Amino acid sequence: MNNNLQTEFGNIDIYLFDQLLKGRFDTCRKVIDIGCGNGRNIVYFLRNGYEVHGIDTAPEAISTVKELSANLAPGNAVENFVVSSVEDLPYEASSFDLAICSAVFHFASSPAHFEEMVKSVWQILKPGGYLFARLASDIGLESRMQSQGNGRYLMPDGTVRYLVNEQILRHYTNELNGELYEPIRTTNVNNIRCMTTWCLRKKHEPIF
Repeated sequence: MNNNLQTEFGNIDIYLFDQLLKGRFDTCRKVIDIGCGNGRNIVYFLRNGYEVHGIDTAPEAISTVKELSANLAPGNAVENFVVSSVEDLPYEASSFDLAICSAVFHFASSPAHFEEMVKSVWQILKPGGYLFARLASDIGLESRMQSQGNGRYLMPDGTVRYLVNEQILRHYTNELNGELYEPIRTTNVNNIRCMTTWCLRKKHEPIF
């Protein structure tokens, strides 16, 4: 990546970068990064006048991303970044145009916890809003996973993750009354893990 792109986009997830190149989020103004870490996926949004929020369970990550926001977008309130769990987000329903949730949902401890996390994020999206999610799956590596119970598996890379498959993702797409704005896509990383991109748009408020 050349210096201009690096400055503009930071170390952004390549699949989120793809959506930006397609202009998918051009009409979004209020964005939240769920599990924001050090802010790798919000550099572009901070630089381009979006109202940017973020949550993470790690206080040190929130401190880092507050500093990033202050440097790149002094007008974006640092109070927009808070320590929080995914399943207990401190926001009103229908608050955001875009929720980014990269490498977060696979830390669920059980199917019930996964559902709680997904519905919590979905609740804070406005009708017409977008969810961009990347999460570990068993797609393409089904025979190489060792079950640990409760939907969690020991992966070939030695990590334990809650894993989904296409059937689970399509089930929640329908239950949430969402629509895929990109096909479900999975990347096999050297046969040690698979990461799936799940891109939903909220049609209208579902009834849970």
